[in-house]
Amino acid sequence: MQQTKRHFISLSYKGTAYHGWQTQPNALAVQEVLEKALKVFFRTDVETLGCGRTDSGVHASQFFAHLDLPSEIEIVQEKFLKSINSLLPSDIAVSELFEVKNDSHARFDATLRAYQYHIHFKKNPFKTDTSWLIKDELDLPAMQKAASIIKEYEDFGAFCKSNADNFTNICHIQKSEWEVIQNGLIYHVSANRFLRNMVRAIVGTLVDVGKGKIPADAMHQIIQSQNRSVAGASVPACGLFLTQINYPYFNNL
Repeated sequence: MQQTKRHFISLSYKGTAYHGWQTQPNALAVQEVLEKALKVFFRTDVETLGCGRTDSGVHASQFFAHLDLPSEIEIVQEKFLKSINSLLPSDIAVSELFEVKNDSHARFDATLRAYQYHIHFKKNPFKTDTSWLIKDELDLPAMQKAASIIKEYEDFGAFCKSNADNFTNICHIQKSEWEVIQNGLIYHVSANRFLRNMVRAIVGTLVDVGKGKIPADAMHQIIQSQNRSVAGASVPACGLFLTQINYPYFNNL
């Protein structure tokens, strides 16, 4: 049996043209494009396993995957990065490839994941694919109050996509807050794990609070209901970014 060494690869991507990270039979995904480039460079089939999934159209400013390479392969970092990035399209960029212990796992070893959701208030052609345009006035203090309530809970079934195959709806939220930027807002949320479609559903509910459709305190009842139909609609994927993944054995801040 051929001996292999496990590596982590760090990358970022603009998700507009892709149906998420994970390879799919009838749609283009980031994983498929990356593995084809790795095959050309290493001249052998390379399988990757990502730190998680992202939905169609969602972006990642930081993403990790692990892969196993034959032990005899020597990697010159500068040469690898130059070559692999020339093989990849302009909307995917690799920043590092490094060896880890053979039992390291990009998905299961992650201790924290952080997302941002971007909103802008004035039409801007340069933000079409990376932010959600809202023309309504929003009550930011109410949205901030509702966002803070989220940190009081652990079961987020109310924000989970229907028929999702989660083994549990428990997530430990560390951050949930809004940041004011010029002509817009950014929602910051981090946790040990997230449910499928969870962040987009949370943002949709918080925006309903901001529009005055529901009071901020209603967030308690929505979360306690564990009923997806009670929460707000999922917001467009264009504004969502996976921004940070933490692991216990290296510092990637």
